[in-house]
Amino acid sequence: MFEYHGWVSIQSSAGDETDSELEAVYRAAQDAVAELRRGAGLIDTRMVNGAAQLSLSGLLNHRGDEGQQVIDCFVRVGRVAAGSYGLLYIRDDEDSTGRDNEFQVMVMKRGKVTTTRDTNLSPCIPVIEDDI
Repeated sequence: MFEYHGWVSIQSSAGDETDSELEAVYRAAQDAVAELRRGAGLIDTRMVNGAAQLSLSGLLNHRGDEGQQVIDCFVRVGRVAAGSYGLLYIRDDEDSTGRDNEFQVMVMKRGKVTTTRDTNLSPCIPVIEDDI
């Protein structure tokens, strides 16, 4: 199973931006996640109270190409909208690097993405699930 949940506040820069700059990065972010709209997950970009937002969530049988596309699109949004910030939580119970019982958190700050271990929901067994 590959589970993901995330959000991004889309911004052109970490400072003030004009309406046209925001509109341009909003369109670029929509383009960056367009390929995900064909998948089974939730992908939502919208303007809310003058701010651009991205929400994404889904559950796949396996990470595969679609799971990798989720990660790639999250990173791509940061590249096209350099002032953006947000989080993407991923869980891959087939991860072969020893992270199969934990969430990983991709953290976007000023458009740059790093990955860290989750300490709130992990280890999944026993924190959120029983060992059956």
